[in-house]
Amino acid sequence: MLKLIDVFWAYILIGILILVGRFIRQRIWVVRSLYIPSSVVAGIIALLLGSGVFGMIAKAINPTSPLVDGIFAPAIVDIWKQSPGIFINVVFATIFLGQTIPNLKMIWRKAAPQAAFGQILGWGQYVVGLILAMTVLVPFFNLPVISGCLIEVAFEGGHGTAAGMAKTFEKLGFPAGADLSLALATVGLISGVVAGTVIINWGYRTGNLQIIQASAHSETTEKTSAAEPQEIQIARRNLFRDLLIDPLSFNFGFVGLAIAFGWLILEALRTLEAVTWGVNGLKLMPYVPLFPIALIGGAIVQIIVERTGRRYLISRALIENIGGVSLDVTIVTALATISLAVIGNNLVPFLLLSFAGIVWNICAFLFLAPRIFPTFWLERGIGDMGQSMGVTATGILLMRMADPDNHSGAFEGFAYKQLFFEPILGGGLFTAAAPPLIVEFGAFPILLLSFVIMIFWLIFGLINCKQIKLAAKSS
Repeated sequence: MLKLIDVFWAYILIGILILVGRFIRQRIWVVRSLYIPSSVVAGIIALLLGSGVFGMIAKAINPTSPLVDGIFAPAIVDIWKQSPGIFINVVFATIFLGQTIPNLKMIWRKAAPQAAFGQILGWGQYVVGLILAMTVLVPFFNLPVISGCLIEVAFEGGHGTAAGMAKTFEKLGFPAGADLSLALATVGLISGVVAGTVIINWGYRTGNLQIIQASAHSETTEKTSAAEPQEIQIARRNLFRDLLIDPLSFNFGFVGLAIAFGWLILEALRTLEAVTWGVNGLKLMPYVPLFPIALIGGAIVQIIVERTGRRYLISRALIENIGGVSLDVTIVTALATISLAVIGNNLVPFLLLSFAGIVWNICAFLFLAPRIFPTFWLERGIGDMGQSMGVTATGILLMRMADPDNHSGAFEGFAYKQLFFEPILGGGLFTAAAPPLIVEFGAFPILLLSFVIMIFWLIFGLINCKQIKLAAKSS
C-alpha cells in the first residue's frame, strides 16, 4: 500500500532530476544544440538509473544486490507509473484557459492554410501507420493492428499524449503500445528539431526562407501584441491584492474547474452511450481518457469568464506555469517508467514506425507546404512540421528560428490553428477514439476514413492557396 510519504519523495526526486537534467543540458553541447528539454533529459536519466539499465548491470555483477531494481524504491516507481495519466489532464485543461477566443471568421481567415496543412500531416500519419501495420507489422511481427495508431499518438501527440493513452492500449490488449509510443515520441522530438534546423539552414542558403528586414513594411506583415489591455491588468492587480491567497493557487482553481467540467461531460457521454447505442453495439467512451475532454472543459470555463466580463480572473502566464510544471512531471515520469524490454522485443517494428513517421512528415513538408501556403511557406509550415514530430513547443521553437520577429504572421496562424486541430488530433477526440474504433470496425475502414479526410484537406488547401493568391493579385 502506497503511503503519502512515498508520494512526497516521488515528486521531490522529480524536482531533483529536473535540476540535474538542466545542468546536463547546459554543460553538454550536443544536448543543448538539439534543444532537448530538461524534462526529457531528466526522464532519460531516471530511466538509466532504474531497473532496465542500472538494475540489469547490478544484477549481472551480483544477482543478490539490493540495486537489482535500480536506485529508486519500488514504491517510488509505482507512483511514477500512475503520474502521467493524471498530470496530462492538467496539461490539456490549461490549453485554452486565459486565451482570448476570438471570432471564428477572423480565426479562420488567418489559420486556414495552417489548419489544412496540420490536418494533412495528422491524418497522413494514420494513413502511413495503418498501411505499415496491415502490410508489415501484423503479418510479420504479430503486433495488433492498432499499432498503426502509434505514429500519430507519439509524433503528433508527443510524450504527454503517449502517456495518457497508456490505459487505452492496456484495455485493448496492447500494453506494449504505451512503451513504444513513448519511445517514438522521443525519436520524433529529436528528429523534429534536427530536421527542422537542417531545413531552416537550407532555406537560408537557397533563398526559400523569406526573412523580411525589421525596417520593411508591407500589408502581409502581421504584428502580434501579447500585452493585455491595461484595464485588465489593473483589475487583476486589485483582485490579487484583496484575495489573501496566492495568485497561483487561485488560478489552479480554474484548472480544477476545467477538469471537473471535462469529467462531467465524459461521464454524461458514457452514460448516454450505455443507455443508447452502446447497449448491444459499439462501446467507445470507456476507452476515451479524460484529457481531451478536459481541453473542452477549459474552453467552456474561458468562454464563461469572457461572457461575464471577468477576463481578469485568469492570468495566462500563471496558467502556463501550471501547465508547464504538469507537462514536466508527465514527461519525466513517463520516460522514467518505459519498459526497455518491450522496446527490445519489438525493435524492428519500432525502427520501422520511426522511419515511416520521419519520412512522411519531412516529405509532406517539402512537397506540400509550398503549395498550401500562399506566402512564407517555410516560415509558416515549419511550425506545423515541428509540432507533428514532437510537441507544440517544438513547432514554436522552429518558427522562432526561422522568423524571430514574426514578420510572416506565422505565430498567429499557428496559434489559431490549434482551435481547429487540438480537439481532434494530437491528443484530441479522434486520437483517443481511433484504437477502439479500429478494434470495433477493423483497420481498413479507419484507413479509408483517414485517407478521405486527408485528401479533403489537401484539396481544400490547394484551392484555398490559389484563391488567396488570386485575391492578392486583383487587389
